[in-house]
This record gives sequence, structure tokens and C-alpha cells, in this order.
Amino acid sequence: MIHKFLFLLHLTLISCISMAQYVEVEANYTAIGDCIFSASNNAKVPMYLHINFADLENTTFDEPLPYIKKLSPGFNSLFTLQRDLDADIPRFNYEIKTFRSNPTADVDLDFPYLIPFKERTSLQVFDVKSIDGFWGNENPESWFATGFYAKQGEDVFASRNGIVAEIAGNVRTGDSRYWYHTWTNSITIIQHDGTLMCYYGVKCNRGELAVGQKVFAGQKIGELVSKKGELIVLIFHDSLFTKKMSFIIPQFVINDNGDAEILNSAKTYQVSHPILIKDLEMTRREKRKHLRIK
Repeated sequence: MIHKFLFLLHLTLISCISMAQYVEVEANYTAIGDCIFSASNNAKVPMYLHINFADLENTTFDEPLPYIKKLSPGFNSLFTLQRDLDADIPRFNYEIKTFRSNPTADVDLDFPYLIPFKERTSLQVFDVKSIDGFWGNENPESWFATGFYAKQGEDVFASRNGIVAEIAGNVRTGDSRYWYHTWTNSITIIQHDGTLMCYYGVKCNRGELAVGQKVFAGQKIGELVSKKGELIVLIFHDSLFTKKMSFIIPQFVINDNGDAEILNSAKTYQVSHPILIKDLEMTRREKRKHLRIK
């Protein structure tokens, strides 16, 4: 007889804000006593699942530790606990945590991000002094953000490939447990390495962008709405070990050769979106379709 266990788990942020979405994790025993784990992600964007076994009997867990699994929207196969020979069915106790970003992200600190404005535009950056309102009434203990000066209404472009995770207008609505942060007028994108990039001070017109949509480096994602002419970008991810968010200091492309550096507020930069950077995380099919590369 096949026994089936269904666990409906609340996703939680590493903060006081909880997520109201659900992930369904199933553990199904087969006729020979093995136990097959699977999970369903009911969100429109990837999630990350951490499973920690506190106790195992009659089986071994052979997956790399810590066990972190990226869950695509929909059904996901996880792993199988194989019954030890001449033993009873596997018995176990375990804990589950879920994250909206990769809590063990292997971040390439030299990755070249595109400056998120129209090519050949000249602009200045500024040192961001505060990110008040990003995380409710609390601020992370340690953070980093990059600020850009531009004219209100100018187009804003994606700095890197990713999937749109959240679009917030000038007023936050709905259940706050669904939010990725508490900033308004922002677009948050989950990137290839599992980090999140938040563009603050931007809006997109209805129908131009949707949660779950894939965007590419150099693709328009919205318009600058800040009356001060300021765009602030943050790159961050959850951390499994510190229980706090980790922030990334990005390097941005500064010329047509693809050279990148940490931007300096004392300099003026001309925006460049070289194809050799835009195609870094594209498949061959995507290159043919979006960049006309054969």
C-alpha cells in the first residue's frame, strides 16, 4: 500500500514579513518501501526550498548538503529516500524553509551589469544615503545601493536577464505577506544566480510587463517616475546561515568593450549596452530571436 503525506507549508521571509503563498511538498512511499519527495510551486516565479533532516532511519540521504532546490512554477521532482536492504520503510523527521531568492547564491562579484538607461545617454550616479521604507519600519543592518540621476520619464532598462518577480505601483495593495519589500514604484527581478534586483523609482505601463515574464539585459522595463529624477537599484538575496539579507556591490559596464567597474559618484558615464554583454545569459535561440545573432 502506498502511503501519501501532504504538507502545506507557509513560505516565510527572513524577516517579520511572511509570505502568504504556499508550496506543497509530498512524500510518497512506493510498493518497495522507497520514499519519493516532490514539490509544487504555486507561484508564478521560482522559489527556493531548503530541507533539513534531523533524524533518518532505515535510509540515507545522499544529496549534497545543505539541500537547496530551485522550484520552478508547477511540479518539481526532488529526491528519493531508498529503503535500506532488509530494513523497514524509511522513517524521518525534517524541517523545511522556503525562500524567494537563493539563500546560498554563488554570486559572481565581477558580473558586468548594464547601466539601466538608454544607450549613449550621459548620466551621473550618486551615493545612496538611505533605503528607508525598503523593509517596512526596519532597515537591514548592512546594505548597498546604487543611485542614478536621470530625467523623469526616461526609459529604464534591465541590467541583467531575469524573471519579473514583483511590480509595485505608487500605492501598495493586497496582502503584505506577498510583498518582496515595501517600496512603491518599483520592479523586482529574480536573476539567473538567484539574486533579486530591485529598481526603485520606476513604473511600467499596463500590459508592458507581467509577473513571471522573462526579461533580457538591455530590454526596456519601465519609465523613471521619481520627481527627483532618481533611480535606486539594489541587488540582494536571502542567507541560509546568517538569517539576514546579503547585498551585492555590482560592477556596471562603462564602455563598448564591456569593461565594468564599481561606479564612482565623482564621474559622468555614457551608457553602453554591448551585445557581448547582453548575450551572456542567453540561449542560442534567444540570441537569434532578440539579438539577430545566427
